[in-house]
Amino acid sequence: MKAPLSATALDQLFREGHTYHGFTAEPVSDATLRQLYDLLKWGPTAFNAQPARFVFVRSPEAKERLKPALSPGNVAQTMAAAATVIVGWDSRFHEHLPRLYPPYDAKPLFDKDPALTEFAGRRDATLQGAYLMLAARALGLDCGPMAGFDGAKVEAEFFPDGRHRTIFLCNLGNGDPAGVHPRNPRLDFEDAAQIL
Repeated sequence: MKAPLSATALDQLFREGHTYHGFTAEPVSDATLRQLYDLLKWGPTAFNAQPARFVFVRSPEAKERLKPALSPGNVAQTMAAAATVIVGWDSRFHEHLPRLYPPYDAKPLFDKDPALTEFAGRRDATLQGAYLMLAARALGLDCGPMAGFDGAKVEAEFFPDGRHRTIFLCNLGNGDPAGVHPRNPRLDFEDAAQIL
């Protein structure tokens, strides 16, 4: 067994990792966003399919394009965040399988089964969205994931070819402590898990 991470690292990733609803004006560089992707891409997905697609909405012009799709309560925090990531999935992710998973020809499984394609694409892209948040926290960024938006409007604006679908949005940046709500309770092990 490998050595566990330090308590400080575990705090940053999990115990002290809050959902931020406010951000400072500190920017996030292209280099940091690339480093973020270069970490999250290593998280496992079925057949190494990597169906997630990420649009980092950072410029004022791009934020204005996103704004009409946001629920009113999410506008201020999204406009303040250094970047907002649209986490989506590629409905033709399986076209990359011959390159991404050479040990087995999994592409035909998805070619003939649209329901399997959607199920696997959404599931694994959602996993990749979680890896994104952990990677962001590991790099010292704060996260504000949200579902309060109109997916059809996001897709019409950012994915007009219809190939990509939106799962959730996540604000990134330097979180403003004033925008953190008190920690809510979590279920105990006995409420949510069992050892057989």
